[in-house]
Amino acid sequence: MQLEVHELEVRYGRVHAVRGVSATLDRGEIVAVLGANGAGKSSLLRAVLGLARPCGGTVIFDGRDITQWPTSVRVRSGLILVPEGRRIVMTLTIHENLLMGAFHRRDHRAVAAEIGDIYERFPNLAARRHHPASVLSGGEQQMLAIGRGLIARPKVMMLDEPSLGLSPRLSNEVFALIRELNRQAGQSILLVEQNTQRALELADRAYVLELGRVAMGGPPERILAGQALQAAYLGHGRASDRRGDARTTSAT
Repeated sequence: MQLEVHELEVRYGRVHAVRGVSATLDRGEIVAVLGANGAGKSSLLRAVLGLARPCGGTVIFDGRDITQWPTSVRVRSGLILVPEGRRIVMTLTIHENLLMGAFHRRDHRAVAAEIGDIYERFPNLAARRHHPASVLSGGEQQMLAIGRGLIARPKVMMLDEPSLGLSPRLSNEVFALIRELNRQAGQSILLVEQNTQRALELADRAYVLELGRVAMGGPPERILAGQALQAAYLGHGRASDRRGDARTTSAT
């Protein structure tokens, strides 16, 4: 497995956001992480990248235990997060935003060539490369955020709610790009996405989180056939989970 999470625990003070989650991602897979708001999905990605410090469990990447590694080392090793809300810098130009993805690289000619590839892939970005990122639409901003992530040369790209706030047409474009990156470039992708139907159409496997725990995992057809997905979104969890939630609140 390229990425393995074993019994991961994440707390923010009294908030128990991730509760013993175990999950894997093999090379070249798309694995979706599903669940309602507050299920612990974003906290899981943050813990994998080192932005949230686990209080238990391990993270294994390419066969190495990286649980204690700083975020900067994980990024240089090929773990890249495209965060929820894009987090591009509006006052910088589109080109400068792309260059931010290469902050840890010294192969400047290769970076320039790869940015050229990004411009070929996204002509709208190329046409306004010297304009501030604030001129972009929401969909174009998402493309820029993904392009910035690609410049970082990810071995595993983690996408947190890439369709959030986008129209159906723009969401379709984002999902098509994710499929292309995986099918044509072999990109390994860990996908957190509220649009469960589209996520399951893309994914090889999926995990359903409920109150910080894995309620179910497996191929999309198994997820759709089971009750765990509906329970996770409608709050029909086990009584023990509800009692635990009354004691401490989960965070996304």
